[in-house]
Amino acid sequence: MTDMYEKRRRSLGTHLQDQSLSAVLVTDPANVFYFTGFNSDPHERFLGLFMEASEGKTILFAPALDKDAAAESSDIEKIVAISDEQLPFDVIRSTVGDLSGSFGIEAKAFSYFRYNEFRTAFPAAEVADVQAFINKLRKRKTREEIAALKKPIEIIERVLEEGIKLVKVGMTESELTAELEYLMRKFGADGPSFSTIVLSGEKAALPHGEPGERKLQVGDYLLIDFGVAKDGYMSDTTRTFIIGEASDRQRLLYDTVLASNQAGIHAVQAGNPVKTFDIAARSVIQEAGFGEYFNNRVGHGLGIEVHEEPSIHMNNEEIAEPGLVFTIEPGIYIPGEGGVRIEDTVYINEDGEVELLSTFPRELRILG
Repeated sequence: MTDMYEKRRRSLGTHLQDQSLSAVLVTDPANVFYFTGFNSDPHERFLGLFMEASEGKTILFAPALDKDAAAESSDIEKIVAISDEQLPFDVIRSTVGDLSGSFGIEAKAFSYFRYNEFRTAFPAAEVADVQAFINKLRKRKTREEIAALKKPIEIIERVLEEGIKLVKVGMTESELTAELEYLMRKFGADGPSFSTIVLSGEKAALPHGEPGERKLQVGDYLLIDFGVAKDGYMSDTTRTFIIGEASDRQRLLYDTVLASNQAGIHAVQAGNPVKTFDIAARSVIQEAGFGEYFNNRVGHGLGIEVHEEPSIHMNNEEIAEPGLVFTIEPGIYIPGEGGVRIEDTVYINEDGEVELLSTFPRELRILG
């Protein structure tokens, strides 16, 4: 694994030299993990990987309370602790000395507050955005990363299989959410990858609604969208069920979304614009007359973060290439009635073909 992180840093170092950048400070925790193996949420504290372009000097700046954890899990030899009473950029300046020229940062992670601190510490330096290059590196997943991704996918599918056995008429969405999140930990997850979504009945029409005290009833849609974190990688899976018995209308909606899901997956291939995956899935829903009820993109990248590049939407002209991992998750959401979403994770392999990483059954299941 150490070689993997070194290879990533070498790629970043080459980019710095190609762009005439003197150094880089990586501060997004997900990117720090990507380049070092240290996975941490520093909260309001400072975490950053410093790399100098010319001499290759590499230093990991970490909160003092995380220094031992960083030393244990990363391959960086020099780790500098920053205590709570210290100013991070004072510590950085005292460690690396004065800097001049152009300095790489991630624009999405580097706040205006930190930019001002940086300019005070290094008045002779200017900043340049390296976000696009890092995103490009992270988009192309290796087989090692696919193996890492399969772990949280396997856990969440096991949670779903056992969790739906607990579904009972009269229990609340919140109660089912608690049962699912207990199973996550029981089956080895580090925690949820995002706030678990459990929606029943008409609430299933809210793509990102929150579970509450609504009680499950016979004839309800039951939409479950959740994932887990495991060793720095995330899963994100959605399945929709019907409680008790399904009406013809519910079966129609479900079958339409399932056909859309399959069309989107079958369209996935390297060399095609990623927009074609969205269009293939969306056209099924539109042709069935439900186009106005599907108003979001069909998928998003998945890996160290739940939402990362690429964004699978109808206007994205980016050409798909081997290594991409993303979701295909079409849905129909009808206000006041309910909704259906079926979400799978796909990978474009070395041959440019689609590999389906999700294995949970997709046919309609009636619960209770």
